[in-house]
Amino acid sequence: MTIGVPFDSVGRGGGTETGPATLRELGLPEALGARDEGDLAVRIRGDERDADTGLLASDDVLENTATIRAAVADAIAAGERPFLLGGCCAELPGALAGARDALGAPLGLAHVDGHLDLYDGETSTSGEAADMPISVVLGLGPAAWVEAAGGAAAVPERTAIVGFRDRAESIADGMRQPEDLDRPPLLYGAAELREQGVAAAGAELAERLGGAGPFWLHLDVDVLDEAIFPATDYPQPDGLDWEELAALLSPLAAADTLVGASLACYNPDKDPGLAYGRRLVAALAG
Repeated sequence: MTIGVPFDSVGRGGGTETGPATLRELGLPEALGARDEGDLAVRIRGDERDADTGLLASDDVLENTATIRAAVADAIAAGERPFLLGGCCAELPGALAGARDALGAPLGLAHVDGHLDLYDGETSTSGEAADMPISVVLGLGPAAWVEAAGGAAAVPERTAIVGFRDRAESIADGMRQPEDLDRPPLLYGAAELREQGVAAAGAELAERLGGAGPFWLHLDVDVLDEAIFPATDYPQPDGLDWEELAALLSPLAAADTLVGASLACYNPDKDPGLAYGRRLVAALAG
């Protein structure tokens, strides 16, 4: 089943907020063979950073997390495997929390993204919730957002951050680095993926994550190279191409222990004619 999560943590209308509707227009639910459950009643509005959480539109972020959490928990409890159509990466803490609630324990995560996403309310230069999902799912903060998610939702040793290319920028910003954590996640940067071989890395991840129990797959389209997919808000060079993305995702998507997935950060406003959206739908269908 597909569930739309139409929000954008910049706190304004448009942008990735319109992604779910556009992906429906382009036939993604049908291409996946999925029943479409429509959109959740979620929005993020506001340009003020909360003094405690450091988040833009903090109240909306926390409320939306609870909404997503409940929807995903209900879907998994009913025997469904939900696919969230984002929206931005701020959907992930609620999704993981809902899966944890339904399954009774934290789970694994394949976080396929051009960014590490370990900022918090202090180190994020923007205050956008999309900077922080890995910090939240690992229980590191912001504290109120972790509380809204019911605590940590992922197991660090089974959390893989895959395809990132923002190491230098994140260090300059003062973001905590994965290696600094007491229990660091698994790291597969874009360069390391190519050194190992993307297909081999995908198979290894499917075994390490899926072989140890239930896991979630999150795909931020900015893992793709900016020349391949510019229809996103934070594009970077040196990302994956379509063939590499397919090689990476195929073994993960085929794993019996995959309990759900989420898609984030497609911005139709940057896709006149929707050519990149059509290519994305074709890639996911494949």
